[in-house]
Amino acid sequence: MKKLVLFLLAGMLASNLRAQDNPTPKSPTAKKDRQAAKRERINNLLKQEEEGEIIFSKQSAFGIKLNTDGYGLSYEIGRFKSARVANIFQIEINEKKHKKEKRTSLLNGFNFNSVIYGKLNNFYQVKLNAGQQRIIGGKGNKNGVAVMAVYTGGLAVGLQKPYFVDVIDNAQQRYRKTYPTIIDSGYIEQGASGFTVGWDKVQPKFGLSAKGALRFDYGRFNETVSAIEVGLNAEYYFGKVAQMTYNPEKSFFFNAYISLLLGRRKN
Repeated sequence: MKKLVLFLLAGMLASNLRAQDNPTPKSPTAKKDRQAAKRERINNLLKQEEEGEIIFSKQSAFGIKLNTDGYGLSYEIGRFKSARVANIFQIEINEKKHKKEKRTSLLNGFNFNSVIYGKLNNFYQVKLNAGQQRIIGGKGNKNGVAVMAVYTGGLAVGLQKPYFVDVIDNAQQRYRKTYPTIIDSGYIEQGASGFTVGWDKVQPKFGLSAKGALRFDYGRFNETVSAIEVGLNAEYYFGKVAQMTYNPEKSFFFNAYISLLLGRRKN
């Protein structure tokens, strides 16, 4: 058995040596064609970069949003289908404000506090959206501005958190109460209880969201995302959302927004 193994190894070694001594001839023309094709591909990419075309396959961006009814943060990842179209996936975290909210400062001894009279609940939302980014106007050159259409849709999860206020009664006893009980019982407001209070009484609200926007990418280099986005948001929740005392609850929200986006592109 040992002799058979040695014989097979010797045969394989001899075959390999003969193959190295007599290599398959390569066509000089085929090699030159491959080199020329590679040079042409690189030159095309460089030309597209110089002309402001996006030549990357992935992007990610962090955003700060100012809505007509609140504010929020966003994070986005994108995968380019072509130089002009990308599939995008976004997550947003927002706080929605009621148009009648008005913060009032209170002086309690030497302490300054504030309260929003009549506020029932804070309303936070998390949105998971998918859609597309489509270039409708290229930069033309590195110093230009690319104009993109963005449209997404997806799921919205709202968190309705009671707005608690620190109050005192006529006997100077301290409590934490909510509106309209504060008004009906004649409590005296001392200030809002704070962000951390009320999370044990959160009510989830589930719904759908959609948005359409124009994105203006002014970044000098295509590997960076530096853009301003303006657009419209719409959300519908399957349960009513209560924000202010003596105001109707609602399920549909519609707003305009502006967002600053910063990020990177890569292959």
